[in-house]
Amino acid sequence: MEGFSLKSRAIAFAMCAGAVAFILAVAAASEGTITVESAGRALIAAIVCGVMCWASAERSIASTAGAIDSAIERLASAANGDLQSEIPEEVRRCVPPLARAMDGLFRQLHDNLESVQRLAMFDPVTGLANRTNFRRTAERMLAELPPGANAVLYFIDLDRFKAVNDTLGHATGDVLLGMVANRLRAVADRFAAEGSIRPPLIGRLAGDEFTMFFPEIRTLRDSDRIGRGVLFALSEPFDLADQEISIGASIGVAIRPDHGDTLHELMRAADAAMYHAKALGRGRAEHFSEFLAAQIAERAQLESDLRTAVDKDQFALVFQPQVSAVDGRIVGAEALLRWRHPDGLKLPGAFIQRAEETGLIVEIGDWVVASVAETISRWGKLGIQQRLAVNISQRQIDHAEFFRRLRAAMHAARAPASLLELEITETLAMHCSSEVLEAIAALRADGASVAIDDFGTGYSNLARLRQLPVDRVKLDRSVIEHVVDQPEARTIAQAVIGLIHGLGCQAVAEGIESDAQAAVLRVIGCDVLQGYAVATPMAEEEFLAWVRDVEPRRIAG
Repeated sequence: MEGFSLKSRAIAFAMCAGAVAFILAVAAASEGTITVESAGRALIAAIVCGVMCWASAERSIASTAGAIDSAIERLASAANGDLQSEIPEEVRRCVPPLARAMDGLFRQLHDNLESVQRLAMFDPVTGLANRTNFRRTAERMLAELPPGANAVLYFIDLDRFKAVNDTLGHATGDVLLGMVANRLRAVADRFAAEGSIRPPLIGRLAGDEFTMFFPEIRTLRDSDRIGRGVLFALSEPFDLADQEISIGASIGVAIRPDHGDTLHELMRAADAAMYHAKALGRGRAEHFSEFLAAQIAERAQLESDLRTAVDKDQFALVFQPQVSAVDGRIVGAEALLRWRHPDGLKLPGAFIQRAEETGLIVEIGDWVVASVAETISRWGKLGIQQRLAVNISQRQIDHAEFFRRLRAAMHAARAPASLLELEITETLAMHCSSEVLEAIAALRADGASVAIDDFGTGYSNLARLRQLPVDRVKLDRSVIEHVVDQPEARTIAQAVIGLIHGLGCQAVAEGIESDAQAAVLRVIGCDVLQGYAVATPMAEEEFLAWVRDVEPRRIAG
């Protein structure tokens, strides 16, 4: 019976019931001898009985079945997204409980879908459009604008929001974000009403980053007025947690069509302008400019060149000797990265930051890992016992996997770990995770040593420094720069060296540029010297030749 409706089945049942009643009536009325007259009476009775039985079954079953058929059709349309159409009247008439249940179900589904839509498209903290919603809506609004029409995009970053989160907690921070959103709405409504223009689209991208897009402005000067209005609104104190909180904001402004026609172009321009505003002292609104455009183009070109450098193996290591301050013998060397760019050799300061921003530092770091392991292996076979120090970047120290790969590369190259030294900046050392410390400890257990680099430039927790697996501490050049001509600088340097010795570590002075500096540092107790006064960074062959020819007593003075 597949494909038949419940109503057709109910009618068929009613007809069968009527037929059975007819047969039974004929049988009951024709007991004994059957005559024409008795047969007629039996037939009349049977017909009446069958019709009444069919009518009763059709009335009580078929009408209900028809209502259920209508309910099934309505549920099928709801499954296809129709939650607005009315429940069929025959369902309400014949099966009221089912109609009420369907009403409740559709209301609940509609509410749930609206809730999902809000969660998917709106920020739950501020009620503003989230990143996805803002992008989709702004792109549609831009597509609807006539060619050459002016529009303005603001990228708003709160200036001191992190301090609120850190001191008052994230729950209070969320309340503050909601208050910021309300002030942005007020500013937007005011300027839209004053200019008789379309209301802007406001969004929260993430954290304390907001965006505001005006799809039309009367004059470009209005963009400055709106920016000043946002700055003033967000610079006013917020009444929060029984106290007044002041934050402020930095704003980047991008104009269509001057700074781009697509949302991607405008967002990139506004973002660059916002960072420029922060660099100029915060609490200000800055327009995108040709200067910023040139910076973006330069960063994009640098990224492209770096990718080419990775693909074409354009990197190289050079080596700067480290010598004992006591007798001038070579105790090690620092491996320094160089980029053999087609335009000339580039130092790390010209590209490392961009490499870290783009993530290319991971691939560069892998190259350094392999090169250091191979170099140490070669040196070990040549009988060179000086350690080789390698700098660890911030991106690498955030991942214990880097140190595991370094250890695996050392084992694969059969390089003696005793010739490896890891250099970690003072600031990074203070924030190493326990997992990273475990990975470094595994290398140190193999025989590697650890040095703290740039000591004296950051804030050191001495208790934590004492807990770190450190063998040497390198004084930053700012600590030793004036030890020759300033007694105070000598006193500070001597105190720092004493502190390093107190931690059970050797003191290494880097950036030495004169024999006089080397002499003073030797007198005040420094253990190891490194810098141009000792030797410049050299390619490997040149370094090995220098190692063979060096005169220790000349360096020791």
